[in-house]
Amino acid sequence: QVQLVESGGGLVQPGGSLRLSCTASVSIFRVSSMGWHRQAPGKERELVAAFTSGGSTNYADSVKGRFTISRDNAKNTVYLQMNSLKPEDTAVYYCNAIQWGRLYWGQGTQVTVSS
Repeated sequence: QVQLVESGGGLVQPGGSLRLSCTASVSIFRVSSMGWHRQAPGKERELVAAFTSGGSTNYADSVKGRFTISRDNAKNTVYLQMNSLKPEDTAVYYCNAIQWGRLYWGQGTQVTVSS
């Protein structure tokens, strides 16, 4: 079983930056995919960015050029650097991981972009 703990959310003004962290309870070498989704009020959960099983990265079109996903294998942690934030980025951000075909979610962290 994989436990995921997110941190780094908060309130930021438009144009600002935040970095989210997601630490896994197992070595991230033991998961086949890991990344971030988000869910805004009244909307479905959507992919933001992820490392695929092949080691490449996927980004939602809406965040390309603004968000960067990275990883620190020694810390079992995946990061999401979010720059040039917009009000429409406001959502609960969830970390997820897939191990042996099973999908795990973190508890979520709120990101609010507002002036």
